[in-house]
Amino acid sequence: METDIRFTHQAIVEQCKAGNASSQYELYSRYVDAMFNVGLRFLGNTEDAEDIVQDSFVDAFNNLNDFKYESSFGAWLKRIVINKSINHLKVKRIPVVPMESHEFHLAEEEPLEAEATDIEKVKRGIAQLPDGYRQIINLYLIEGYDHVEIGEILEISTSTSKSQYHRAKKKLLEIIDGM
Repeated sequence: METDIRFTHQAIVEQCKAGNASSQYELYSRYVDAMFNVGLRFLGNTEDAEDIVQDSFVDAFNNLNDFKYESSFGAWLKRIVINKSINHLKVKRIPVVPMESHEFHLAEEEPLEAEATDIEKVKRGIAQLPDGYRQIINLYLIEGYDHVEIGEILEISTSTSKSQYHRAKKKLLEIIDGM
């Protein structure tokens, strides 16, 4: 018998919907560290990530009746954290620059050879990227969104997402090579 991941923690979620505070704490305890890591990858700042995660949990619990098990609770919460992180960066006026007016000839994707590269170097390299580039790298490589989804999330075109990713990856490789 195979379990549908969308219904992971269903009993706890239903208790939270009924207003059970201890169930809310249990759900919070299960997800807070993972959501903090997502926020930290986007924001690069511990204090901002903590604030975003707290706000995300408040929003999630306030809107729990909107959660319809179309995804797992963790995926739903992660989307809230990502959206809040991106909105936070927008407020700080850190734009992703549209590139449609520039001519780019993107080569086929060259895989980032993580096997040959020290993972810590990659993490340090990502942390050194400008915020806009770090957003694209996090969404594409780490969170697994495709360019259409990234375009929707960041309110940019798919081609802008692709060109920004290409430039971010090139910059990341330069940073790693310089280490």
